Amino acid sequence: MASIQQIVPCLWFDSQAEDAARYYTGIFDNSRITLVTHYTEAGKDIHGREPGSVLTVEFELNGVPFTALNGGPQFKFSEAVSFQVMCESQQEVDRFWLHLGEGGDPAAQQCGWLKDKFGVSWQVVPRVLIDMIKESGSQKAERVMAALMPMKKLDIAGLQRAYAG
Repeated sequence: MASIQQIVPCLWFDSQAEDAARYYTGIFDNSRITLVTHYTEAGKDIHGREPGSVLTVEFELNGVPFTALNGGPQFKFSEAVSFQVMCESQQEVDRFWLHLGEGGDPAAQQCGWLKDKFGVSWQVVPRVLIDMIKESGSQKAERVMAALMPMKKLDIAGLQRAYAG
């Protein structure tokens, strides 16, 4: 019997759930759409969607399950929730930054954060950054934070220079 993930993020879209799922699965390795469900006639007086239109899209990003829901225009994404993409190299940082940021809001880019074309917030983070700042209050961590704060896309070499002093 297949194991079911107990906690699965659900992203509320107006009507772009399938487009978003296809977009995201095209960016991350080991990703796929696993199920698409559709609205039925039942509840149309409440949901207002045409029977047969996409209700949810279940998908995986690098093996992590997500659900995208076409729920209508009532709710919008905010920066209060974001998804961290932990990267092993500058090449990975550059690739995710380019693809996730494509068509997004350039004004929402700061300290490795970006907002994609659907309004979802992402943090593209080099894994090495965590090691550099884990000793909060140390001079090394202070220098790294000072270097990090003005960056948009994170630059590993710049962070490493700051760490080294």
